[in-house]
Amino acid sequence: METNNNINIMPRIGDKAPAFNAVTTQGNISFPQDFKGKWVILFSHPADFTPVCTTEFMTFGKMAGEFESLNCALVGLSIDGLFSHIAWLRTIKEKIEYNGMKNIEIKFPLIEDITMEVANLYGMIQPGESQTKAVRAVFFIDPEGIIRTIMYYPASVGRNFDEIKRTLIALQTTDKFGVATPADWRPGDDVIVPPAGSCGAAKERMDGNEAGLKCYDWFFCTKPIAAEEINTGNR
Repeated sequence: METNNNINIMPRIGDKAPAFNAVTTQGNISFPQDFKGKWVILFSHPADFTPVCTTEFMTFGKMAGEFESLNCALVGLSIDGLFSHIAWLRTIKEKIEYNGMKNIEIKFPLIEDITMEVANLYGMIQPGESQTKAVRAVFFIDPEGIIRTIMYYPASVGRNFDEIKRTLIALQTTDKFGVATPADWRPGDDVIVPPAGSCGAAKERMDGNEAGLKCYDWFFCTKPIAAEEINTGNR
């Protein structure tokens, strides 16, 4: 997205994911077209051969199967070149053992973005943090190519991968069941049912006439959804 002054700004939740073509460690991609029908986590990191980024890529690599089981593709990006990406990922696999992780092979695409075209398109360059490196951005994009959640971290703070996975499952759950998720929700916890559309429906809820509902007041009702009903990846 651009303003009239050609200054790139961050796309917003609910926007179509900006399209681009790119060279990656897994070949050329057209984004988001190549991933239609899947959820995508598009994330940026400041630089190859840096310690925090290494721990993050090892974690993403270790969890890649978990995201795949949720019908979610991972796509990484930094403003480094392709040969740097390849050398760094080889180093991770062959040399780095950290926090019980070793021999981690990164099979998802890592975008070469030496021109910073994609990083600027997604607002990943934050001048107050760095003029020449992307911050740790995370974009959750749904199977229709719509941005659903955005997370930003500074270069010095590694991401919470449990929260990234939890957010993905929460988004899929709200879509599938037409509900909302409360604070600190985890699969298997009660979900929030949207408020009733009429006084009569609200009274029926408060009287306990709707099966499975627990109401705290007319505007706040929850119901259980078993964890095994949720982790389907919307496939």
